[in-house]
Amino acid sequence: EHSSARIERYLQLCGNDNMIVADCTTPASIFHILRRQMKRDFRKPLIVFTLKSLLRHPKATSSINELANGNFEEVIDDIIDSKHVKKLVFCTGKFYYDLLEKQQTDKRSDVAIVRLEQLYPSPVAQLEAIQAKYKKATEFIWVQEEPENQGAWPYMCRKFRNSTFNFQLIARRESSSTATGYAKQHQAQQVEII
Repeated sequence: EHSSARIERYLQLCGNDNMIVADCTTPASIFHILRRQMKRDFRKPLIVFTLKSLLRHPKATSSINELANGNFEEVIDDIIDSKHVKKLVFCTGKFYYDLLEKQQTDKRSDVAIVRLEQLYPSPVAQLEAIQAKYKKATEFIWVQEEPENQGAWPYMCRKFRNSTFNFQLIARRESSSTATGYAKQHQAQQVEII
């Protein structure tokens, strides 16, 4: 379907393992989640958020090996040295590539970017393993492009409210609209979030 997706509305419908909600960032993720859906012995609705911009994004690629021999990863960890990381940034979707570009431009080895490829059912065990890996990390940040009352944040806030993550939020201010409607304002907000 080609529409303006409202991820928060799908996440409000989630409960009792009734569906799968994902926001994939690589061709391999999309391939393997669709493959997993077809290979399973059971069927449940699968909601996959993808953006056209990733079709042409130079960093949104997968190797033949990742496609042929990989599997769906519900969480994709950063590849930087965990010994220096003081801040863990969690995100979904194409926004990862904006954050990655900023991380590389600023040569930040103290910030790791973790992608949630599957939001529901929440990959709690994988997130806890990542938290344990980054022993020096003291800040856990959820970052999203959407306003704070939209996107995945309301779900993440509810799901992880009693966890050791204690997420802080970086997002646009609460809004009744999904977009500013003004390109320059949108870009200024985007730069501030990144």
